[in-house]
Amino acid sequence: MTSNATLGIHRLEVRDFRNLEAQVVELGPRFNVLAGENGQGKTNLLEALYVATTTRSFRTSTLGDCVRHDAASAFARIRVLDDRQPGVARIQSVELDGQGAGRRKVQLDGKRPPTLAEYALATPIVLFEPASLALSQGGAADRRRLLDRVAIHLAARHGGGAELLVDLERYRRAHGHRKKALERAMDARVLDPYERLMAEHGVRIVRARREAAEALAGRVVAGFEAIATAPLRLEIAYAPKAPEDVDAFSALLAERRELDARRGSATRGPHLDDLAFLLGGRPARQVASQGQHRALVLALKGAELAAIAEAREVEPILLLDDVSSELDPRRNAALFAFLHAQVGQVVLTTTRPELIEIAGDRRDFDVVAGLVRPR
Repeated sequence: MTSNATLGIHRLEVRDFRNLEAQVVELGPRFNVLAGENGQGKTNLLEALYVATTTRSFRTSTLGDCVRHDAASAFARIRVLDDRQPGVARIQSVELDGQGAGRRKVQLDGKRPPTLAEYALATPIVLFEPASLALSQGGAADRRRLLDRVAIHLAARHGGGAELLVDLERYRRAHGHRKKALERAMDARVLDPYERLMAEHGVRIVRARREAAEALAGRVVAGFEAIATAPLRLEIAYAPKAPEDVDAFSALLAERRELDARRGSATRGPHLDDLAFLLGGRPARQVASQGQHRALVLALKGAELAAIAEAREVEPILLLDDVSSELDPRRNAALFAFLHAQVGQVVLTTTRPELIEIAGDRRDFDVVAGLVRPR
């Protein structure tokens, strides 16, 4: 078995991104520890890295929120060193307009990429933050996003990552058009085309998510058993809310028009999918302790990282935002054991750098009032 390639963000240039001052931050190839008090800009720097690699924020759906309140725009540019392209640095940049919804100007090596999907797939990245704990206890939307992230990278093995993103967007639009059509009248001539589009794109989404769930399941179970040492067995099952046949899905939507009109949304479809966690045969949401929930989320993130690494044959960059504070000592030790096992670049934040149990290949930074300085 050949080892995966590695990649890393060598340099971040940032300007007017939340409270971050205009500056250049040079990161190390392995562990980068950003230390500082709360409110100084540690999470903002992780967010800038995330936006520069994905064109999206993990904190807001309105990118204009990322622009400093007294600035017209914000800018984040990264220089990426990728073993798959030896000797050539990749430059990715995102400029955000502070007006309105926050329009973005995206460039890959100085040019506009053909699609945002091509840009986002260039540098695989995995985020672990306190809000990630919602994966085991929160609503299904977080788990659907996890499945989609993994599914997109799995599809990218065969050049299909961009197509899956198109499926997700076109399904969303068709669902919205059908909803509005149901509010006006029960007209089959109007509804049939929308339902067919929902079925065509929805079936591909369900199939991709099933593959993603299968790629995650074994890894999550093994990781959970190692971290939680729980007597109860963990089981994971993908719970789709649509058939994997276009004609059957179209017919189901047609049958449920009156019900969907009353409910105000389609009552079947991948927008309702979930990933079920059972502990000892019962829903983990009901029986898991807080420590077991945290162990499950850590296992999920480890599985996400491993599944993407295998699919893309490169080690994703790992961002961790103050997650150690959410873990008890035993699970904190499991977190650092997990980190030491990684071979890719890691960027993490903390208010207490002395608790970060990483000795070698480590670069430390202090973050104070939006300025990042190496120690």
